[in-house]
Amino acid sequence: MSDDAPELRASDADRERVAEVLRDALAEGRLDMAEFEERLETAYKARTYGELAPLTRDLPAGQTAAPAVSLHKAPVESGSWVSRVIGGEGSSSWAVAIMSGFQRKGAWTVPRRFNCFSFWGGGEIDLREADFADREVEINCVAIMGGMQIIVPPGVEVIVRGIGIMGGFDHREEGVPGEPGAPRVIVTGFAFWGGVGVERKLTRAERLRLKEEHRQEKLDRRAERRELQAARREERWEQRDRRRHRHH
Repeated sequence: MSDDAPELRASDADRERVAEVLRDALAEGRLDMAEFEERLETAYKARTYGELAPLTRDLPAGQTAAPAVSLHKAPVESGSWVSRVIGGEGSSSWAVAIMSGFQRKGAWTVPRRFNCFSFWGGGEIDLREADFADREVEINCVAIMGGMQIIVPPGVEVIVRGIGIMGGFDHREEGVPGEPGAPRVIVTGFAFWGGVGVERKLTRAERLRLKEEHRQEKLDRRAERRELQAARREERWEQRDRRRHRHH
């Protein structure tokens, strides 16, 4: 299929391949949510390759000569665990909250050891979009009459070694095997009249991707049911025609 055939009709599979490129671009930060939603809506409404092509032309996975729209999902190394364990130093190595709060979230680099302290305060340490200085990182939390929340993405192994006195550390995420190449996060420290929580969450982009996958699965099932119903109707008509021929 070539660039000189923009009027060729696009199939459901073509539209879904473009949608997959857009989801990857959203997860990598190449598109913001508004751009993603606008392009995705256009992709699902597109009838020809000419309408699909502009949607991925400025994206890495869409830079193919023929056709201009990428009809094959290219291997994407960016975002994999291999690309997220980058070595070097962390972009932030400590945080303090005294009758206040702190956040570490979004795109940042987790150092080999991150120290944080809260007194009558709280903090959030979100690792879902972070890079890691090493395959094993330690988050040391000291919470005095305060609390901290550590959010990790699926696939990361968590080990909790903190000590609580009239407080505690959340151990619910321990024991979940890590994915190949994923970092290990060790949570240490001390909590007095305070607590340190650990939970796994998907990023917003990943939740949206799964939602879109579920939506497409529903559309595929509906299409299969329609095809089956059409085939049954056709079979009934053929049976009626055969009966009429036998009578004549």
